[in-house]
Amino acid sequence: MATYAWRGRNNRGEAVSGELEALSDSGVADQLLATGISPVHIALADAPKAEQGDSLLARLNRKPIVVDDLLVFSRQMYTLNKAGVPILRAFAGLQASATKPAMVDLFKDIRSSLDQGRELSTALARHQALFGAFYISMVRVGEMTGRLTEVFLRLNEHMEFERDVRERIKQAMRYPTFVMIAMAMAVVVLNIFVIPVFAKVFAGFNAQLPLLTRGLLGFSNWMINWWPMLIAVVVAVVMAVRAYLRTPQGRYNWDARKLKLPIVGEIILKATLSRFARSFALSSQSGVPLVQALTVVAQTVDNAYIGSRIEQMRDGIERGESISRCATATGVFTPVVLQMINVGEETGELDNLLFEIADMYERDTDYAIKGLSAAIEPILLTIIAALVLVLALGVFLPLWSLGQAAMGKGGG
Repeated sequence: MATYAWRGRNNRGEAVSGELEALSDSGVADQLLATGISPVHIALADAPKAEQGDSLLARLNRKPIVVDDLLVFSRQMYTLNKAGVPILRAFAGLQASATKPAMVDLFKDIRSSLDQGRELSTALARHQALFGAFYISMVRVGEMTGRLTEVFLRLNEHMEFERDVRERIKQAMRYPTFVMIAMAMAVVVLNIFVIPVFAKVFAGFNAQLPLLTRGLLGFSNWMINWWPMLIAVVVAVVMAVRAYLRTPQGRYNWDARKLKLPIVGEIILKATLSRFARSFALSSQSGVPLVQALTVVAQTVDNAYIGSRIEQMRDGIERGESISRCATATGVFTPVVLQMINVGEETGELDNLLFEIADMYERDTDYAIKGLSAAIEPILLTIIAALVLVLALGVFLPLWSLGQAAMGKGGG
């Protein structure tokens, strides 16, 4: 938003002037006309030089809006709507109480859009990268059905679940990640500083070294001589993989493959299906047509492979097929879930059973996450033991052979 300086005349014909923040000069004119002022001149206000100098530093130090901020916003909107506070007054209060500059700017922009007569969903759609298609669609449905208060409550619960799942997965993966990083650093230190010292000792043996020792010495020598190329290759591979994953086909292939990963693949699948079930139930319960609901939900599951299967369901429903039959054709749901969908479709209680499915997947996901560390620890111990064994044998076998030869020579 920009600051505009304006001059005009009020209802009594008196000359008045001031400054207003808006997205454009037409927005300023609309605000003035709404207050009974006829604008005469509107132009961008000149910012003080001191403020211009501070703006760059402020932008660099500005904290971005995170999921927790949107979670608090949803809870606040639920409370304010439940209390019957008008939406413009609600955003004025949120703007006044916000402490993060990014949130203040967000509320300013939404207020400006609302002042110009736009709906709340349209104002939020200006920040689609922040709120997402599902959030905006649910707010739009809440406006159309008059259930905006309930929608904000459901969105708050939905976002809390997703945040908890992400935090639990991060917590479970923290220890394995630290161990893998420590192992990589240990391998680098051994190959650069330790093994070359033993190489000088082995060079004085004038004897054939074991194959394992020769392999360690060769790898250490290669790493020392070619480390710039090694770093360049690693960087190039990382950049190429990231570029490939940004393509639609690359993301689809990776999302399909990670569902088949050992240990974590099942967790990802259950968490994704739980997100689908809860989103679909929330959309259906709010009165969204099935085809439109599945279109929106397919964009919110955060998995291109599962999203394509949901779109496959949508296409089948458009052709007049039943939901249970379309869900069976996707091949991603368990028989128990398919049976619950079939029962819900026959009894007209699909919304409630979808919430039951979401709860079931959430419980399974929570149980799997709790056992994630216990499942990964044996694998890490095996890798560490194999690494220590290779290094120990490669370094100490020549020393042991030399000792045996010296003892035999001395005994003779």
